[in-house]
Amino acid sequence: MIIKLAETELKTKFGEYREILFYDGQQESHALIMGDIDGEEDVLCRIHSSCIFAHHFNSIECDCREQMEISQQLIQKEGKGIIVWLEQEGKGNGHLALLKSIPHKRAGLSQAEAYKIAGYKEDARDFTPAAKILNEIGVTSIRMLTNNPKKVDTLTKHGIVVTGTQPTILDV
Repeated sequence: MIIKLAETELKTKFGEYREILFYDGQQESHALIMGDIDGEEDVLCRIHSSCIFAHHFNSIECDCREQMEISQQLIQKEGKGIIVWLEQEGKGNGHLALLKSIPHKRAGLSQAEAYKIAGYKEDARDFTPAAKILNEIGVTSIRMLTNNPKKVDTLTKHGIVVTGTQPTILDV
């Protein structure tokens, strides 16, 4: 189940988006849509999880903020695209898990290994709400801005046609 709660225009430093707020019975999620995507194929799409450190505190210990900005720049360059924002802090483990994982990450472990040593799942995120949102807004197929096969697998399992992936790097 996914319910559309509200919709508005959102002006950003990377152009104007249409924001649609959704609710799945537990959490709110956001779709930011640039351009006309109705019935379009191969629409550029980023599934992005919240990160308090990067998005609120401007931390330099992760690249979440940069990933979001690069995604918006790539979508702006293309003239259309979708960003689905999911409230899944700490790779779905929550902010406490992130705080407890930091010493392990600073000791040289990957974020996934740091979560595991701190007693949490390496990645507890569920991308099903993103699939439901994409089905609701009616895109035909997407090109994903990701290097995470779990995102592609989940979306595909829920009927989203993923025609390809690309990393979030800018062509300079």
